[in-house]
Amino acid sequence: MKSDPSTSAAPFRGLGGPLRSSEPVRAAPARAPAVDLLEEAADLLVVHLDFRAALETCERAWRSLANHALAEEPAGTSLEVKCSLCVVGIQALAEMDRWQEVLSWVLQYYQVPEKLPPKVLELCILLYSKMQEPGTVLDVVGAWLQEPANQDLPEYGALAEVHVQRVLLPLGRLSEAEELVVGSAAFGEARRLDILQAIDTARQQQEQEHAGSKEAPKPNREGSVSHKFLSLPMLVRQLWDSAVSHFFSLPFKKSLLAALILCLLVVRLDPASPSSLPFLYKLAQLFRWIRKAASSRLYQLRIRD
Repeated sequence: MKSDPSTSAAPFRGLGGPLRSSEPVRAAPARAPAVDLLEEAADLLVVHLDFRAALETCERAWRSLANHALAEEPAGTSLEVKCSLCVVGIQALAEMDRWQEVLSWVLQYYQVPEKLPPKVLELCILLYSKMQEPGTVLDVVGAWLQEPANQDLPEYGALAEVHVQRVLLPLGRLSEAEELVVGSAAFGEARRLDILQAIDTARQQQEQEHAGSKEAPKPNREGSVSHKFLSLPMLVRQLWDSAVSHFFSLPFKKSLLAALILCLLVVRLDPASPSSLPFLYKLAQLFRWIRKAASSRLYQLRIRD
């Protein structure tokens, strides 16, 4: 049974009609080694969970790109491969708890922050923000946003918003955040108002915390003074009870001297002041009364014995 010529030639039809036998067959261009290494790194990361091997494979792919550029591939494909290598490498570093190395690892391949892909830079912002180290990416993101070539990118607005929410506001750089939002045309009017409201709320919280930090020591001083005056009678009473318990075992003159020193320390009385004479006179009378009471108590105890 003979096959239909039109049917047999159908798979080879292109935009220019059926392929003739005299025309040379064009071989598909071989894939660059970096693409195969990227797939291998992603497989090691996701399937095998071998993060160290995934990172090493990404670095091999970068070296391959440096030696053999993707000349036969479109420019967009080359950029996409580089960006994907960075994403896999960042994830591998984070899984190995080496997130501090992420920014330096990425910059060694792009040299300057202005050339970082928006996806990679956003991933760095989210990572360092999650680890409560947003200041690490502050200068890098600022340099990228100020680059005129980046301001025309469709990802500029989203990246600037992430920078405001995750870096500038947590660091308290409210004026800088406000200048970025107001001066950039990448924000729509509604989105700009929402972000400015968030900045205003953060400013109010900052002012309240600042005012609270100034007022906080005053209640503490007042509380400590009031606590001092409240605890002073209890302290005097304890000292007085302790002193009286020893009066019966000490001579009268030593007891009077000890009580006088105690009053000078606690009440801070100046013995040379004329105003202190009545107090000292009453103190001497009180000790005479204690001496008589102690003598009578000892006399009663002797009678019972």
